[in-house]
Amino acid sequence: MKNRVLPFVADVALVVLFIVIGTRNHNTDENATGIASTVAPFLIGLVAGWIGTRAWKTPTAVSTGIAVWISTVAVGMLLRHFAWDRGTAGAFIVVATIFNAFTLVGWRVVRENIVFRRRI
Repeated sequence: MKNRVLPFVADVALVVLFIVIGTRNHNTDENATGIASTVAPFLIGLVAGWIGTRAWKTPTAVSTGIAVWISTVAVGMLLRHFAWDRGTAGAFIVVATIFNAFTLVGWRVVRENIVFRRRI
């Protein structure tokens, strides 16, 4: 069970980190409620990705990370724009896509390389 929960918790933490860094870099005085409101569409996208790909079956696979990343950004941006009525400027989409790729896919790539090297 731990092997399935930890990757999910890591993904959630990385998406929250993305929002916290963004709010700090833009000097917005977001409180916990503001951060929760900002991160919510992306967490919904993350959960949709986990459910849609059945990520719990292979949570550390790079292919799982790619699918979860795409879902997180795509669903998150759509919800942010249409349901939350918040901005989705082009630069924000680019930054969100790159940051979440490096984190949601990146930790899986690092893990896969470590596991591969241990087998050699």
